[in-house]
Amino acid sequence: MPKYVYRFEEGNKDQKDLLGGKGANLAEMNNLGLPVPPGFTITTDACRAYLRDGTVPEEMTVQVTKALREVEANVGRRLGAPEDPLLVSVRSGAKFSMPGMMETVLNVGLNDKSVLGLAAKSGNERFAWDSYRRLIQMFGKTVQDIDGDLFSDALDSMKHQRGTKADTDLTTEDLKELTEQFKAIVQRETGTPFPQEPRVQLDMAIEAVFRSWNSERARIYRRRERIPHELGTAVNIVTMVFGNMGEDSGTGVCFTRDPSSGRPGVYGDILMNAQGEDVVAGIRNTEPLTDLEKHDKKSYDELLGIMRRLETHYQDMCDIEFTIERGKLWMLQVRVGKRTAGAAFRIASQLVDEGLITTDEALTRVTGEQLQNLMFPMFDASAKPAVFTKGMAASPGAAFGKIVFDNDAAEASEKAGIPCILVRRETNPDDLRGMVAANGVLTSRGGKTSHAAVVARGMGKTAVVGAENIAVDAVEKTATVGDKVLREGDEISIDGSTGEVFLGKVPVMDSPVTTYLSHGLEAALKMAADEDDIDLIKAVDRAMTHADRVRKLLVRTNADNPQDTRRALSFGAEGIGLCRTEHMFLGDRRPLVERLILSPEGSTERQAALDALEPLQKGDFKEMLQIMDGKHMTVRLIDPPLHEFLPDLLGLEVKEAVARAQGQELPEADTKMLQAVRRMHEANPMLGLRGVRLGIYLPGLFQMQMRALVQAACELKKEGKNPHPEIMVPLIGSTRELQIVRDEAEEVIKSVQAEYGVQFEVPVGCMIELPRAAMTAETIAKEADFFSFGTNDLTQTTWGFSRDDVEGVFFPQYVEAGIFGVSPFESIDVHGVGRVIAEGVARGRSTKPDLSMGICGEHGGDPLSIQFFHRVGVNYVSCSPFRVPVARLEAGRAAVAEKAGGDSSTDDFLKSV
Repeated sequence: MPKYVYRFEEGNKDQKDLLGGKGANLAEMNNLGLPVPPGFTITTDACRAYLRDGTVPEEMTVQVTKALREVEANVGRRLGAPEDPLLVSVRSGAKFSMPGMMETVLNVGLNDKSVLGLAAKSGNERFAWDSYRRLIQMFGKTVQDIDGDLFSDALDSMKHQRGTKADTDLTTEDLKELTEQFKAIVQRETGTPFPQEPRVQLDMAIEAVFRSWNSERARIYRRRERIPHELGTAVNIVTMVFGNMGEDSGTGVCFTRDPSSGRPGVYGDILMNAQGEDVVAGIRNTEPLTDLEKHDKKSYDELLGIMRRLETHYQDMCDIEFTIERGKLWMLQVRVGKRTAGAAFRIASQLVDEGLITTDEALTRVTGEQLQNLMFPMFDASAKPAVFTKGMAASPGAAFGKIVFDNDAAEASEKAGIPCILVRRETNPDDLRGMVAANGVLTSRGGKTSHAAVVARGMGKTAVVGAENIAVDAVEKTATVGDKVLREGDEISIDGSTGEVFLGKVPVMDSPVTTYLSHGLEAALKMAADEDDIDLIKAVDRAMTHADRVRKLLVRTNADNPQDTRRALSFGAEGIGLCRTEHMFLGDRRPLVERLILSPEGSTERQAALDALEPLQKGDFKEMLQIMDGKHMTVRLIDPPLHEFLPDLLGLEVKEAVARAQGQELPEADTKMLQAVRRMHEANPMLGLRGVRLGIYLPGLFQMQMRALVQAACELKKEGKNPHPEIMVPLIGSTRELQIVRDEAEEVIKSVQAEYGVQFEVPVGCMIELPRAAMTAETIAKEADFFSFGTNDLTQTTWGFSRDDVEGVFFPQYVEAGIFGVSPFESIDVHGVGRVIAEGVARGRSTKPDLSMGICGEHGGDPLSIQFFHRVGVNYVSCSPFRVPVARLEAGRAAVAEKAGGDSSTDDFLKSV
């Protein structure tokens, strides 16, 4: 028979998968000898069985009966007995804390007879009837799906009639009358009386908790927190202890440290003569925990001792719920408490200083996501901005400026020293100039991995995307929401952390942590506003220093210009893992690329375009190599979809149609352009003439780039610098493709180095971004000095998704349906794309055991993905400059996790590849 029920004596804190967090911790407190009311836990296995089959397992019912009778024997009372009733609470408790997301029912076991026995036994008739009306109210709403407002309205109406404000002012007779009103509501809404059989109440409450696992709010919360939907919840049946038995009773919630700031101290709230739900629901104003000392010093002193003991036992800040029943303290729950990002770093550092945890353990208590939150620019807290609209928080931060609608306006604004926000329906590569010039980006279309979002994050720019209720008219230069019209030059502020868009200017400033990460500890301490900032800066420094000391993964950056290169270097980047050269060909250089593509092979026009581009490329490379002196710089040869460098086909065809309609001929140059664009038009350009295919199709293009790179490095070498350029070939699908380009590269390297009279290694490697490349990596490795997994395209080609086309269309439904827990473009799809990467690593290293491998997609800066990349055995990750500190921290956390035993599920997965 499956074991579905565990007495508290049978569990411990390490059984959260089975007993849920609440059940495991109740068992742990019981084992510590703390005052825990008797009870038992129904496992998550039972919940999953119920959700699968639609009925409670019969074995569970039997086990609940046995466990209930043991509790009854322990306390000397029977559930709902008329003379001296045992009452129980029925509470949810999943593996991960989901506060307020699922159901709780208190006072189960009360009925028309047992309420009289409770009144007689307690000597407090008012308390008994208060408990009974609470049961009916909670049971009706939670178990019987009755509109909770019906009960609340009846309660409010009675208080109004009696001229009172607080529930506690109602008399015993009032509560009796209210109970009858509540019972009448149940009868009217359900067609049946309120259930009087205690065991029926218990069974119905258990089922209600099971059902609440799939409530809308619970599912939304799990999606937001990335909690798997299949976990299920445990159910805890606990003997009721009462905080509403008079002024010597009460209930409260406390923390062993301040969850907002991390400061040590006595933090929490209490309510005397109340049940626990009153504290959470805010029915009455609470008192600070310190006030308990004057109400009940004995319980207060005992609670402080237990708080210290639990923090020592859990070695972390604890969140505790308790009740005092007639001077007797009872512990109802403990869990490791949720905290702000700043508190997480401060608490971890404090616990090391107190000798409670090691520095390794401290690193596991903070996350890259928390560090990222601390890096966001801050709006002035005293400002009270008017909200214009809200979109999707795409790239964190706070930015303000005048609205502009195109690149020229953005650049003109920047040149004039006027901050601006680029507002577009959506962005494309042509908008890069405007994005660079602007303080932030706002689009009415797109998702978190749209062009605007990805590029903005890469640049550390604030972005809000997908603000669907904005009508953007780039021609009229207006942005309209309802009847509010904003024009170019109007000022707005955008919050990339919340997606909010504000009217007017809201000042921003760098956070203390960003100042530390970009300028160092000493400079940040000098600029700190107060002791809190100083403590936070020191705590972050401690974590970052240790992460850098223990991590195995190198952290490089994706950078395409000197500005990004300098910023990444200041954030601790150890090289450039991806320099996307196509971004260097936009703006004023685009016509040269257009001429190159459309010119006949071998023509003087094509050669002239190459000759004009080469010194520009060399200048770009030289400046970036100089900034990264002594560090590797991996240059990806041009990899755009061809259409990004050609005129728009539709626009040319419209121009031709208009000319014909007017009886005119299209100018010869336009006719030739239209013919050329039609000839090269692609139905699916993301899978068309791009990457290595373009380099082979257009002889001379890759050679020009490689020559410019080697020339730049040679000049720096002669100047006494130490450049480390690397050539990376994109979109390799076969060994022969790489072999062709490698032969060209070796010829270029040899001739340029001979010309300059210097010699140094220039590795030639490739991107693995097609499944075929990963599956044949053992042969491709023969021609490669390194691999770099391009996880963006690898995700697209493995899933068969075009990211820009699908993310905003059906991804929300996929997340809702549980097909994705999170977009595979945000966090690596471990069992799909991850398997392809693991296969590529294993096959590549089977040919060259010391083959260097890296990650250069967006996932290189994602905290969850970095944990996987560490386990799969790559040498480095490369990410946008702003995410370099996050990657450094997560790489350190991954190393510590491996040393502590690692992720066995990931290890098993890797062994299966």
